[in-house]
Amino acid sequence: MQTATTPSAAFADTARDVALIVNTYQKPRHLGLVLASIAAQTGVDGRFEVIISDDGSTDGTAALVRDFAAQAGFPVRLTSQPHDGFRLARTRNAGARLTASDYLLFLDGDCILPRDHVAAYLERRRPGRALLGYCARLPEATSAQLRDEIIVTTDLAGLAPASERRLLAKRFRKAWWHAALRHPSKPRLAGGNCGMWRHDFEAVNGCDERFVGWGQEDDDLGLRLRAAGVRLESILDRTWSLHVWHPVDTSATPRWRDGVNVPYFLRRGRLTRCRRGIVERASHDLVWGLPADAADTPLGRKLLTLLGNAPQVAAGAPCEVEVVLRPGRGRFTRRAECRMLIVQGDDDAPEASLRRRADQIHVITADQQSEADLSDRLKEILAGCG
Repeated sequence: MQTATTPSAAFADTARDVALIVNTYQKPRHLGLVLASIAAQTGVDGRFEVIISDDGSTDGTAALVRDFAAQAGFPVRLTSQPHDGFRLARTRNAGARLTASDYLLFLDGDCILPRDHVAAYLERRRPGRALLGYCARLPEATSAQLRDEIIVTTDLAGLAPASERRLLAKRFRKAWWHAALRHPSKPRLAGGNCGMWRHDFEAVNGCDERFVGWGQEDDDLGLRLRAAGVRLESILDRTWSLHVWHPVDTSATPRWRDGVNVPYFLRRGRLTRCRRGIVERASHDLVWGLPADAADTPLGRKLLTLLGNAPQVAAGAPCEVEVVLRPGRGRFTRRAECRMLIVQGDDDAPEASLRRRADQIHVITADQQSEADLSDRLKEILAGCG
């Protein structure tokens, strides 16, 4: 369910230079401080709107946003969804859907902003670039003392402990070096403080909503933005946010590799434009590269029937998903984001070189040979690829 809250009807359909998309869940005090820091932004009057994207809070968050919107001098909207576990990717997409602004600044609802934070992003943004920020972590004692009046009158960046500022400086130097080297996966994107053009976010279909539970959705978005030709650059030499202390989320894991989303993140055959993002992409929405002999076998004919009018490229042309079938004579010959080998039967006939090139290998076993079972198995394979 979605609701929209604005201080006046005149704001509702007016796009701004930047939309501040703030995700939140069950932290009204933290969100109130973040909103106060947004209201204190300087040099950007009339240039931004605020989208609060809530993951189903039941603690008065909606009333807090409604009261804030009634007094704000800029558009404020709220979108919410029933809570069903940690669904940050879906929450961010919901916020992005609610705005027509050209630039998106994603923010966490527990990180307050220095007064020139938004101005810094607008000043630094460039075509073909995504800007990566990060946060300095405030101690528990400092966090407990924060009030709206402190937010308005204090140099917030100065609240960051010296140790945190050193870590941010080190993070910026590493990010600069990795960007200069054109590293394929670094610097990594941290979704709680990052800015990108709306058309770049839409080009990769936003955040992948298959990520449910804590972690890896930001890393995945960064990799797909790179694959779409977007360069990721740090803005930590100019600004950073400040994380207001709270207990660690119970779904977070001490070690990155133990996260529930790690196996999905490490999969081969990642599509640049994800399947479940701002829009859901059915199998017929993907661009396929199919073997020339697909119509020569029952497996291939069933596959062609299921794909229907899905876009198919000519031999040798690049595609999103290239399929090789066994039985069949096809081989992987195209530039593809996902190479899928589908084997009918239980033998290991496909040669090792073919298996090594495949990102995904699916075997249709002897007990799945009936018309109905074959159709169901292929539908499952097509729905899961990418």
